[in-house]
Amino acid sequence: MNDTREHILKVSYKLFLQKSYKEVTMKELVENSGLSKGAFYHYFESKEQLFLEVINKSFSDFLVDYSKFSHNSLYEFFHDYIKFIDKRMELFKRNNDCDSVFDLNYFSLIFDACKLIPSFYEKLNATLEDELNAWTAIIKLARDKREIKSPMSDEQIARIFIYTNDASSLQNILKGQEPVLTSSLLQLWKDFYEEIKE
Repeated sequence: MNDTREHILKVSYKLFLQKSYKEVTMKELVENSGLSKGAFYHYFESKEQLFLEVINKSFSDFLVDYSKFSHNSLYEFFHDYIKFIDKRMELFKRNNDCDSVFDLNYFSLIFDACKLIPSFYEKLNATLEDELNAWTAIIKLARDKREIKSPMSDEQIARIFIYTNDASSLQNILKGQEPVLTSSLLQLWKDFYEEIKE
C-alpha cells in the first residue's frame, strides 16, 4: 500500500477512535494528516470513503485464520489461539504507535461501522459464524479422538470458549486494563479443559 495512503489511514483511525464518526470533520482529518487539502483528496474524496477503508483495514488486521492453528488437539488449538492473540496485539501496537489495542472507543467505532456500513455488519456476522464453526469443528475432532467428554454439545462447548474470551475482554476494558489478558484467559481455558478432558 502507498505510504501516504497508509499514513492517512493510520491518522484517521486514531481520530475515529478518539471521537465518533459524526464528530470527526474532514477538516480535522486533513489537518492531522499533515497533507494539503488537494493531496488528501487525491487519496480520499469523502469522509465516508475514508471511514469505510479505515474500518475494513482495522477489521482485517484482527481476522483469525483458524486453519493455521494446530488441529492435533483442542489443547494445542487454544494454545495456538492465545499465541496468535499475543502476536497480533503486539504487531498492532507497534504499527499504530500505541500502548493499548482496544478501549471503549474501539467498540464505538465498530458500532458506528455497523450502523453506517451495511456490508460491514454482514461481514462481522460472517466472521462470528466462522469463529463458531472453527471452534465447533475442533471440539468435534477432540471428542472423536476421545480427548474430551461432556454431556454438552460441541457447539455449547465452543460457545463457552468464545464467550469467555469476549466477556473477559469487555470486562478488562471496563476496568481500564489490556482487553485480553492472555495469561488469565489461558488459565481459564485450561481449567475448563480439565473439566471436559476425558
